[in-house]
Amino acid sequence: MEFVVAGWHPAAGGAAPQLRLDWRRFSYAGKFVMTNTGKAVLRDGPPGDGEFDEGVLAAVAFNEDRTEPAAAWLRYVTVREDRRGEGLGPQLCAETTERLLARGYERIRIAVNNPFAYEALYKAGFGYTGWTTGVAELILERPADRDPSRYRAGLDRFRDRNLTDAERQFLADRTEPPDW
Repeated sequence: MEFVVAGWHPAAGGAAPQLRLDWRRFSYAGKFVMTNTGKAVLRDGPPGDGEFDEGVLAAVAFNEDRTEPAAAWLRYVTVREDRRGEGLGPQLCAETTERLLARGYERIRIAVNNPFAYEALYKAGFGYTGWTTGVAELILERPADRDPSRYRAGLDRFRDRNLTDAERQFLADRTEPPDW
């Protein structure tokens, strides 16, 4: 498996690429054809010459914060449907974050809207900031305060929501941060 920064966002002097992800296999596939974000992928083979970027297992889009130049945001994270649950999302986010920090960004942020993504990003080294977006997403950041009480506070924000049975069970099983 190979990690590749497919292109940097225009604010960082890059020419942001378009990824052609198969919408039947990837959530948010349409977000990866936009050219205003950088992209990074985990892939298990060359891009290929077909209609879609066949070798991609997981992808993330990222850009610089418009109001705080020392911060960057991971925007959309997607893992190919048949590879979910293998830890590819946290691995991709951790690798991308390291590259962004190495480029001089001081903070990397991501907003999550479900407890599964919350825990996956915690595994990637992110921590809950205590902030939410205007659409009730929780904002996580690296470097982060990884105190267990802060982790639990983030989980508690999800507990009062209209959840699926799987999300309710997931939260019932979680009280402490995962070991990673």
